Amino acid sequence: MIDLAHEFTFNAILAPSVPIGEGPFGTRRIREVTGGEVSGERINGSVGTGGSDWVLVGPDGWGRLDVRLTIDTDDGAHIYVQYFGVIEYNDAAHAANAGERSSEFEDHYFRTAPRLETGDERYAWVNQTLFVGEGRLHPGPVVEYRVHRVL
Repeated sequence: MIDLAHEFTFNAILAPSVPIGEGPFGTRRIREVTGGEVSGERINGSVGTGGSDWVLVGPDGWGRLDVRLTIDTDDGAHIYVQYFGVIEYNDAAHAANAGERSSEFEDHYFRTAPRLETGDERYAWVNQTLFVGEGRLHPGPVVEYRVHRVL
């Protein structure tokens, strides 16, 4: 049995999507990350600008995520975050994307595998830690993740 411990929660504010269009593997969209907040017992701060979410929506209606962003901690460290994941674009996800309501974590399958990286010694532990996350959507568009450390 694998145990998990909640490490932090973060939200990322997204710019309107840039539609790349239909390709051989599905429909590609890119959303720039424009900010957000991070809160946890050991990591607190903000989501920096300059990141993006490259999502590929397959013919099965599921999105394959490829996201890169930076966490700027309240104490001056910078943590690079990259994650892959999957999101089920069901009615709850579509309603959130349309700005009608937020989805809940249990409304649809929305899971990620974040990899964190930093050169700041205070946070060196993130370089040797495996994380998993669960997400939900809010109008805005905003994504919210609960990130857990694998024990």
